[in-house]
Amino acid sequence: MIVRRTILKQDLVKKLYPDSISIKSAMQQLRNEIDICPVLKQRIEQAGNTKRHYYTIQQLLLILEHFCITLEEFEQL
Repeated sequence: MIVRRTILKQDLVKKLYPDSISIKSAMQQLRNEIDICPVLKQRIEQAGNTKRHYYTIQQLLLILEHFCITLEEFEQL
C-alpha cells in the first residue's frame, strides 16, 4: 500500500460521500461536518494549512478518525 503525502479534497469527498449529487455538495457536507465539531476543526488547522486544495496525511488521519475509518478501509473505498 502506497501512502501519499497529500490527498486532494475532491478525492476525499468522493470516497466519503459516494451518494452525493455533485462534488460541490459533497465538499459542503464535509465542511459542515468539520464545522460541527470545533475540536476537530482546531486539530485540522494545527496540522497544516486548510486553504489549499488538498489535505496532508496528518489532516486526513484526523478526519478519518472522526468518521471511525482506518486508513486501510479508506484505501478500499
